[in-house]
Amino acid sequence: MTFRSIAFVAARGEAAQSALKDLQARYPHVGEREADVIVALGGDGLMLETLHAHMTRDVPIYGMNRGTVGFMMNEYREEGLVERLAAASTVRLNPLKMKARAVRGTVVEAFAVNEVSLLRETRQAAKLRITIDGVVRIPELVCDGILLSTPAGSTAYNLSAHGPILPLNSSVLALTPISAFRPRRWRGALLDRTARVEIDIMDNDKRPVSAVADMTEVRDVAKVKIKCDRKTAMTLLFDPDQHLSERILKEQFLVG
Repeated sequence: MTFRSIAFVAARGEAAQSALKDLQARYPHVGEREADVIVALGGDGLMLETLHAHMTRDVPIYGMNRGTVGFMMNEYREEGLVERLAAASTVRLNPLKMKARAVRGTVVEAFAVNEVSLLRETRQAAKLRITIDGVVRIPELVCDGILLSTPAGSTAYNLSAHGPILPLNSSVLALTPISAFRPRRWRGALLDRTARVEIDIMDNDKRPVSAVADMTEVRDVAKVKIKCDRKTAMTLLFDPDQHLSERILKEQFLVG
């Protein structure tokens, strides 16, 4: 794979800004909108921001870790960047699309690369009705919240909430409760990626809930609809020995 023009973006941290300065001095570069590949310097937060900023362009993004976790990033090295880009393998991701209607009537649409999560706003547990493809599956879920995760996001918040890790090329989504109180033994569900999920917030005047799609939060929601947007795709680039699918697989064998 050959790229003609590279753009660099960086997080605000000192390490990322230093790397940005060094790489821009070393390699010819253009603005983000003129580039046919973007090199993101930072952590997973910056990667999510970059994916969202260029979601409609589908420009390949190659991350190098100058942040904290860097699960979606490659190892940082200044030398050999052009060769690494040429040899990189691709990962294609489809985001979730959230349509959230607030109690006051406002409707907000947003995309999520990792997950859409619903979270209680106050000391009282949320009461949610879960409908899948027009069929009510749980009339009343009492919980701190619930989230719907993509395979790429299954090792993030979903894993912290004890949801399953999904192979990157699987065509399923993980629906995972957060601290479910009733039904107490419900641990979530695996859904086909074509599933349409609707979540109604019950007693929303007394038990307010917020909805979050990656970095977009909607407060005091009444109803949230979520589906996988297969018309929108993003391309990530990884060094062959650091492929995202291998990282997700390794997460299932970590001990301790």
